[in-house]
Amino acid sequence: MNQHRSHSCSLSQSLSSFILSASSPSQISSASAAVESFLRSHSPSSDHTRHFFSIAFPSLICKIFGFDDYQPPAASSPPFAPAADAVNHGWIDTVISTNDSDLASWVFAFLSPGSTLMNSILAVDRLSLVRYAFPTERLPEWIRSVPLNEGDSNVLAEICPLFRSKVREDSTKGSLCQVQLNVFEYFMFWFAYYPMCRANNENKDMNTSKKSKRFRLENWANSFTCISSVKRGSDRIKAECNLYIRLLYSYLRAFVPIDDLTAHQPYCSSLLHYPVEYDGSVLAKAQFLVGAFINYWLLDNDFSPVPINVCKSFGVSFSFCSVLRETSPTSGLGEVVKLFVKYLNLSLAKGGNRVKAAVDIGWSPRWNGDSPVLRNYAVSGLPCSSTESWNTWVKRPLYRFVLRTFLFCPIKTTMKNASQVFSVWLSYIEPWKINLDEFSELEGNIGGSAKSEGKEDSHSWVGGYSVFWQDYVLYNYLFYSSLVMHFIGFAHKFLHTDPEMIVQMVTKIMCILTSSQELTDIIKNVYALLHSKESGINKVSLNNLYPYIPSIREQFEDWEYGLCESNAHGTLLHENWNNGFCLFSDGEDGGKHLLQLFILHAEAELQAASRDSLGQNLQLLDTLKNKINQLFGGNFPEPVNIGPTVAEPQNSRADIFMPRRIGKQTLASVQYRGDWMKRPASDDEIAWLVKLLVPLSDWINQGIGLDQAATPEDGSKPLYVDVIADMASVSGLVDTVKMVLWVIASWLLVVSLGLLKLMRSHGVRVNLRILASKKIVMVILVAFLFAALRRSTSEFLGG
Repeated sequence: MNQHRSHSCSLSQSLSSFILSASSPSQISSASAAVESFLRSHSPSSDHTRHFFSIAFPSLICKIFGFDDYQPPAASSPPFAPAADAVNHGWIDTVISTNDSDLASWVFAFLSPGSTLMNSILAVDRLSLVRYAFPTERLPEWIRSVPLNEGDSNVLAEICPLFRSKVREDSTKGSLCQVQLNVFEYFMFWFAYYPMCRANNENKDMNTSKKSKRFRLENWANSFTCISSVKRGSDRIKAECNLYIRLLYSYLRAFVPIDDLTAHQPYCSSLLHYPVEYDGSVLAKAQFLVGAFINYWLLDNDFSPVPINVCKSFGVSFSFCSVLRETSPTSGLGEVVKLFVKYLNLSLAKGGNRVKAAVDIGWSPRWNGDSPVLRNYAVSGLPCSSTESWNTWVKRPLYRFVLRTFLFCPIKTTMKNASQVFSVWLSYIEPWKINLDEFSELEGNIGGSAKSEGKEDSHSWVGGYSVFWQDYVLYNYLFYSSLVMHFIGFAHKFLHTDPEMIVQMVTKIMCILTSSQELTDIIKNVYALLHSKESGINKVSLNNLYPYIPSIREQFEDWEYGLCESNAHGTLLHENWNNGFCLFSDGEDGGKHLLQLFILHAEAELQAASRDSLGQNLQLLDTLKNKINQLFGGNFPEPVNIGPTVAEPQNSRADIFMPRRIGKQTLASVQYRGDWMKRPASDDEIAWLVKLLVPLSDWINQGIGLDQAATPEDGSKPLYVDVIADMASVSGLVDTVKMVLWVIASWLLVVSLGLLKLMRSHGVRVNLRILASKKIVMVILVAFLFAALRRSTSEFLGG
């Protein structure tokens, strides 16, 4: 018996070494064929299969995704030594470098849901033969902040059902706990982690000089640290994303049902019995897969990953809030997130006119993401309607993902990531345009029957907005109102980076909001009800919308928690920014006014940036003006006649937040509300010194009253000094010196007060931020070094 186990273990180790040595296309084909042959020749319950998943399977994950070459030990298996051969790069990276379509098809077939490997994974999980300890360092960032002690392990399971029954005691570390997963869960965690790791690696290559470094780690907890660097051209990036997206779609199509969950869940029909085709693992896999993608891609570094009410009910507070408060989501995830969101919304579109029916039977207007009833109902077991389930899970994380991308987008960056996230947002707010024709290329990789079925259904639900989508818009109202306001602020802030793209993006969102008069009326009517106390609106025709108002207000407070104010927001994100629903407000912070300013700014930017396509861009601006008039009513002001001086070469753009001079208008006539002193740190400043000097300047301004505007009372009180009436009482040198000092002090006080009054009247403040300039710091350092060198030289010569 022991000899048999030793033989099976030896075979698995040999196969592991063979997998790790496979780097070329021919070696990859041979290794994958060897794995399939091994799994076909042994039953799932045999020792050979158990040892394969304990020893060779982690090596296989290393090679597929191109991670480090050290494998983490299985939680229920004996430890083993790391492989001796180094990993150059993964199989996916090999597909990129060779651009071999045959190899891509081979790897896809090897990893697809119907492959021998995946069937063996599911069979082994049914027998519960192997469990893996997932490295804590590779969990989503917000989860790493939750204590994994023995007494606190239940908290993570309560606030994040993805980890329910998966957090267990670590036998090697006593009171500490670890995340233990079965084979399918372990593979999908690394599958979800891969695009994040790839994006982080590419971002580092963009920001630093290209270096080729390999790390060999000695501790399994720090394994799988990075993806090996592979030069990527634009065509190769497309090939890589195509392979990963094909796998992503195939996993979603196979494990996340969108047609009718009642076929997989008992007690959802009128007959209280288990359907014949019921399999509890179907729902478990669907929940796990959706939860894993949400936590890795949407919530990863979000400082408020769970609803506020949930945190309060469990007494959970995240220690990293101050660190991540101004951190943008991982860039480069737009394509995978877009496919993920569109697939989940496919259940809504495929339902067609069932959307309203699903709302009527299951959705209460007060059942938002914060409601304990819905929270327990949604996360403990899927509701009877997929329409109800997936949208409830994804809408809050997606809203914060898009919002944080717009708010915390780094200065002087390309618009590629922002445009991808913008595309995700557009696809989410237009679910009525989703159809299987968009998945036709990916659908062909799954099977002809599914493809033909999709063609039959795709023509039945494609179309525009209709009354059946009213409930969807109402439950996602913030995507159509508040997020639009934040995006307008983003457009103002980054208009200088790519004027043509920003104008196109603004035009697209305006076209969506005005694509249907019914949609526009719904958005306006809800806004009117949200401000009904101020405007006194009380129309009987709007009574059917009243039940949704409390839910929308609760969503606003929860979804934008911690994101409404920041010193890093830039031009238009000032104090009390978006402190309410102001898309249709008539004030300076209203959507119409901000869009008018955007048009003026965009005209100047487009004329200065692009001469060749100026006519086309001006036509696009005319389209935008028409859409603004259609949305807000009224006529857009006549365009400003921009003189020829604007078209001349411009000076250096040191001030990227302030608009240029437009025609005969002065700079003060264009109102920008950003605090210039609190702008984000630029490339010619030291960031940590900026963070130190800006609060110090605020403290000084508050102390001497420069943070307040001048009032008429300031000039009504004359400044005077009491002079001693009895001058004869002053005698002696001491009294004379005291009197002179008092006169000097009084004179200094009068001058200081007059200077403060002058500064306050002109809005001048103390700004020490200039000392954070790299040039000034360099001058100070050079002067200090020169003085020190001079002193040491003089001491040396004098000695």
